[in-house]
Amino acid sequence: MMRMKVGIAAMTLAMMGWFCSSAVAAEVEIKELNFGIISTESTANLKEGFDPFVKALEKKLGMKVNAFFAPDYAGVIEGMRFKKVDFAWFGNKSAIEAVDRAGGEVFAQTTGKDGSLGYRSLLIVHKDSPYNTIDDIIAKGKELNFGNGDPNSTSGYLIPSYYVWAKKNIDPKKHFKTARSANHETNLMAVATKQVDVATNNTESMDRFLATNPDLHKDVKIIWTSPDIPTDPLVWRKDLPREVKTKILAVILGFGRTGDDAAADLAILHGVSGGWGTFLASDNSQLLPIRELEIAKNIQKMAGNDKIAADEKTARLAKLTEEQKSLARHIELNGFWNSQKHN
Repeated sequence: MMRMKVGIAAMTLAMMGWFCSSAVAAEVEIKELNFGIISTESTANLKEGFDPFVKALEKKLGMKVNAFFAPDYAGVIEGMRFKKVDFAWFGNKSAIEAVDRAGGEVFAQTTGKDGSLGYRSLLIVHKDSPYNTIDDIIAKGKELNFGNGDPNSTSGYLIPSYYVWAKKNIDPKKHFKTARSANHETNLMAVATKQVDVATNNTESMDRFLATNPDLHKDVKIIWTSPDIPTDPLVWRKDLPREVKTKILAVILGFGRTGDDAAADLAILHGVSGGWGTFLASDNSQLLPIRELEIAKNIQKMAGNDKIAADEKTARLAKLTEEQKSLARHIELNGFWNSQKHN
């Protein structure tokens, strides 16, 4: 009887081992990947820049790669959340949403085609506009139509929300005659054709606009430029099999750097978005400065909010301040460990 029990136990363990190994094998055997692309411009224009990149990825990874487009940034975030997107190009703010809400993880960072690690947010008007400063725009707010960025855009929304509006206790939706959100390309076209009076944008999209619409580009004037913003992250689903992650990372970090087709690959990167260079390895710590900025914006916004009770306002500010301190400690500790790595 004992021998039978031992035999059954051994068989059970063997079967469990077989099922586990089969489950791992099934998990690893991914035959195609979906690459998400945020909607900085029309899908047609995005395809023009990204199709060669996606095809090159497909060849190097040895599996089908599908480009995943959505009408707004949230669509790509939700695509990752519901496992319709395996890895994606995000801005820093939308990457925070993907990490916090969609099981994402930063694994690489884009660079500019000149090797730069930053770009800038802009406020733009038509070249014939009488407005040349932020103060000019604010003074005439009730007469002006404002083109804001996608709510999940770093340069089109978060950066101007903090540096321009929150610091002056301004709610764009209330301050301007009209305020509506759109992608970078749409806002550029709207300013160039006088459909809006002022809009957000960024230096990468301006470079792209110069290449695709040189005549209209001449009709756009910059009236404000932000401090540098870290270049964009690439994010994958944390639950992708390790073997797949390893393959993706090797291909991305080698793209434009290694192999007989390195020069051709680099040319492909130069045609993506506002012009990319080679990729760098990265992680979620890239998002820390943007998280800090988001909290600072919320503190300023709450401090200027006179529509809630004093006690509630004090409590909310205390909570935000504590979050800010906690994040500052995290950033300091992260900086310490990064410095140790390079010693």
